[in-house]
Amino acid sequence: MENVRKILIVDGNRHEVNELNRSLGGSPSGEGYETALRRLDPELDVTIVRPADDGPDCLPDGVKLGDFDGIAWTGSALNAYIDEDAVLNQLPFARATVESGVPVFGSCWGMQIVARAFGGEVRASPNGREIGVGRMIRLNRAGVAHPMYRGKSICFSALTVHMDEVSVPPKGAVILAGNEHSHIQALVMEYDGLKFWGVQYHPEYTLAELAAIFRRYGQRLIDAGLFADQGVLETMAANWMTLHQDPGRRDLAWQYGIDNDALRYERRLIELGNWLKYSVGKIRS
Repeated sequence: MENVRKILIVDGNRHEVNELNRSLGGSPSGEGYETALRRLDPELDVTIVRPADDGPDCLPDGVKLGDFDGIAWTGSALNAYIDEDAVLNQLPFARATVESGVPVFGSCWGMQIVARAFGGEVRASPNGREIGVGRMIRLNRAGVAHPMYRGKSICFSALTVHMDEVSVPPKGAVILAGNEHSHIQALVMEYDGLKFWGVQYHPEYTLAELAAIFRRYGQRLIDAGLFADQGVLETMAANWMTLHQDPGRRDLAWQYGIDNDALRYERRLIELGNWLKYSVGKIRS
């Protein structure tokens, strides 16, 4: 296809996790990311690869990273600090995507795996799991000035799910935002030709995606004290699915404290829209 921007989406999850999420009403990570990006530009030419299953040589035959105008890394249920095959498969590919010079955006796992690939450190958060709505994410001075956050409030909420966090950023990275749960909620690496933007939360997610994730994690969330029992969890998941289908349900939005930053797609997608506009930019000739 000509005269369209070519985007590579790197799905960080294993196949079985993606299929489980689909069965619970969510989407495989790569497909969900594609849907979000197409809300911003329906004409994108998208390729999805899955290095967790297929290894670092996951690009289609004859395709190289430099063929793309932008690369987006999804979230994942993996832990970047555990040396299992599905993680080790992705580390060299993460470094290669950023070193290609192509603009790269990473959500959650995407930021974590890139951080580790460039010498940063990732850990299980001492504050436990942040899930649902990440609140009071605040931009610092660098964040206020950065194009990723043009049109964004200085303090905002975002859809999120993570237990891990970047504890030590890679050398040369600039932190843009944080909150009480995680000091690093956004960082960029923009030096020596690198063009990486990363966030700890999920601008690509919908309420329906979180509803599926509540169900997928299930007992683990109950054991962590986030839900009293399975009935409470299921009620919340069902209500979030309803609110996804009908964002006008003010009663449900009020009940769960979901503001327009998390509820309205045009607010959720600001960072990805700015990435397409200011980092990916126009179609290359």
